[in-house]
Amino acid sequence: MGALSDLRSEAGAELEELELDLLLEALVRRYGFDYRLHERDALKRKLYALMHRRGLATLSSLQDRALHDPASASALLRALSVPPATLFDDPQEALQLRGLLDACLRGAALPRVWLADCAGAEQAWTLAVLLEEEGLLARTEIHATVGSDELLAEAAACRIPVERLAQCQRLYEYAGGTASLTVHFQIEDGHAVLLPQLRSRISWAQYNLVTDASFNEFQLIVCRRALPDFGPLLRQRVLTLFHASLAPLGILGLDRPLASDDAHARHYQQLLPQQAWYKRIA
Repeated sequence: MGALSDLRSEAGAELEELELDLLLEALVRRYGFDYRLHERDALKRKLYALMHRRGLATLSSLQDRALHDPASASALLRALSVPPATLFDDPQEALQLRGLLDACLRGAALPRVWLADCAGAEQAWTLAVLLEEEGLLARTEIHATVGSDELLAEAAACRIPVERLAQCQRLYEYAGGTASLTVHFQIEDGHAVLLPQLRSRISWAQYNLVTDASFNEFQLIVCRRALPDFGPLLRQRVLTLFHASLAPLGILGLDRPLASDDAHARHYQQLLPQQAWYKRIA
């Protein structure tokens, strides 16, 4: 019985991998979104969570829904995207950014920042507040890219309940903020939206890190939330893209420190101990 059970378990695992392969291929061929080089375990966690919410038993049933129902396809692609950020939800990262902004942006004629695979409007708004308080926003362009039209629509429609803005105040203070967050927002009907003069410095665009080429030169590139889901080959492809897009002496923010054998590691100097912030030196 033990051997038979092992065979059944092995067959089930093989079937699961086949179903996953077919689902990912379907997403490429039907919608043009390529997750085939993402970490398999991360994909499975996201997919099974979606299946549980939808009451689906197999990846094949999820694929069937996604191919024939636009709403299901949209929900699937959203589930595989970077989870949405909330305002100052990572105060340590925001504090580190606050300390690095001047070094990479102050001397540039037209400073540009790229939030690659941005985690939604509130991540971009957090950066805009930091830049405003450091006296850099008026000269700086923030380019926030996301993977789909749905994510662009979410960013454009973003509003924060006023009570949640108050809850973010403490996180903002942990990140070095000394004012009231409300000075950066306009309040209407119980919701807060970033002031127009701050929002105007953020440009949103759909962009695919898997397939698209470099589109500008940047003094700061931040991609700390999407990279953990990338498999080794895709990770190296994206790091090469960032290297081609980062200006000399620009700063790169990653999810984890570069390994010594990473293709471009010799071109970067680590700026903070045990933290994945790097200055391009060559």
